[in-house]
Amino acid sequence: MFVGRQQELTALNRMYDSDRFEMMVIYGRRRVGKTALIDRFLARRKALYFTARQQNSQLVLRSFSAAMSEYFGYPDVLNFGTWSNAIDYLVKQAQQNTGEKLVIVFDEFPYAAEAEPSLPSTLQIAIDHGFKDTNTMLILSGSNQGFMENRVLGYKSPLYGRRTGQLRMQPFDYLDASEFIASCSPQDKVLYYATFGGTPYYLALLRPDLTYEENVASLCFNKTGLLYEEPMMLLREELKSPAIYDSILQAISNGCNTSKVIAERIGIEQTSLPFYMKTLEGLRLIEKAVPFGEKPTSRKSHVHIVDPFFAYWYRFVAPNVTLIETGNGERLAQRIAQSGPFATYVGQQFESMCQQWVLRSFGAGTLPLMPTQIGKWWGNNPMKREETDIDLVAADPAEKHILLGECKWRNRVDETEMIEALRERIGLIGGYRKTTLAFFTKNPMHEATLAKYRNDPDMLFVPVKDMFEEVLKRKV
Repeated sequence: MFVGRQQELTALNRMYDSDRFEMMVIYGRRRVGKTALIDRFLARRKALYFTARQQNSQLVLRSFSAAMSEYFGYPDVLNFGTWSNAIDYLVKQAQQNTGEKLVIVFDEFPYAAEAEPSLPSTLQIAIDHGFKDTNTMLILSGSNQGFMENRVLGYKSPLYGRRTGQLRMQPFDYLDASEFIASCSPQDKVLYYATFGGTPYYLALLRPDLTYEENVASLCFNKTGLLYEEPMMLLREELKSPAIYDSILQAISNGCNTSKVIAERIGIEQTSLPFYMKTLEGLRLIEKAVPFGEKPTSRKSHVHIVDPFFAYWYRFVAPNVTLIETGNGERLAQRIAQSGPFATYVGQQFESMCQQWVLRSFGAGTLPLMPTQIGKWWGNNPMKREETDIDLVAADPAEKHILLGECKWRNRVDETEMIEALRERIGLIGGYRKTTLAFFTKNPMHEATLAKYRNDPDMLFVPVKDMFEEVLKRKV
């Protein structure tokens, strides 16, 4: 099942339709859908497609030679003694090509380049002295994000400046993710996103004939489940010292949200922590948040796990390994799904989904402001002399227009109290002339409340149902 990625496909198609050399770099962590995107792009196109494996240089070259031989129609495998010979042969074929664009896909490029460190330089020479004057499209794809950023896109890379486009693949947002579970209720879609996030591979494992609890139990709370050890497997594949990264994620999940507290919890020097934290941030697994409008160096900053699946796994699966290993996973999964901590956790993920709704609504032309800045706010309310927060803040500084949002993942809400509480927060973030209030709720507001504010353009009421069904319907 292929979902979304229309902007990415458009970018690839534009490159293909040009009459010049193009080089697209596609990267992102495993399971995010890089190969699926490339396969979709090539659905009705011929391409020299090669996927590197973790082998030595000669074995990778032999596999590459086999792929070339098949593409060019040779009955026997071409024998290239060096990578330079193989790439030179490709250049000659490209120079002789008078038909459709020659598409060359080098998937998992880091494996080949780590086996043969001279490969980036060899490609750089081939581009500068051959490919650049041909109708060729080169796609370099890889899951090792650090490698792709530093040794393909980085300033010191031989390939620096040769790309004509780059795509960093991200997990789906809540709306695209919901396409995998289209038959579910809006409330269940929220539960699924809060649990599995937007990673296509995880979502494709969900069975429509099972309930939410049954899917979670089968995939995460069973020692044979495909996602039971997924976070640790990804850490082992992507990183050195996976145990340290695992400890950091576990500490954050347990409420340690500053570098000092995290370092103390896992027993390493605080000066050593930034390297590991930066790596996890680069993988989009964690992020440092500050109150809306404050500098990144704010003392109020805190760290949290940003990927929903990792947040769920470390919060509910990792601490219960003993019960799962002894065959009690199914019962445990059901109890967690009905627990207060899980409801609180879903409420936190719901706030992120509401932020995504704001961005989606702006793209659909239904939001009354341009959200150039978005986040949440927490701090002191001087009028009430107490600490408070605002679940969602989106602002258009140029127009001095700000949106304040309240996100309630509860079956019952005191609507009057909720509205008045958010109104009391107007002005806590200074510098704006116009304020829109938005209320995101699990269930629709009562008709009396809607009727009272129906003609007020500065009041938005967004039940979960509308977050899935209305955001792309209305355009202005």
